[in-house]
Amino acid sequence: MVKSLWAMVQGDPVFMRRVNGWLAVFWLIMIPISMAAGWLDSVVYVSALSLWALVSGHWSAWQAARVEVAQQVEANAKAAQDVPGEVVAELLEHTTIEPAARS
Repeated sequence: MVKSLWAMVQGDPVFMRRVNGWLAVFWLIMIPISMAAGWLDSVVYVSALSLWALVSGHWSAWQAARVEVAQQVEANAKAAQDVPGEVVAELLEHTTIEPAARS
């Protein structure tokens, strides 16, 4: 069940955009809080923050790569289509070609 929920969440770009937007707001709010609380002097806090930056950076790159792969698959499918040939075949199937009558 968790796997199907995870797949559904990843496939919903609107949800992912909202989550990332709220996370960005959260971290913007955390900047002054961290400074005021003196957490920036804590090695553990800065290490955790660095790990989060690594994870979120790789997550973003992975999501971008997924989009590029989908775009490449779509471009390959469009390139494989022979639209003019399909139009001609359809015309030949539904019409007859005869020489013009000479007057």
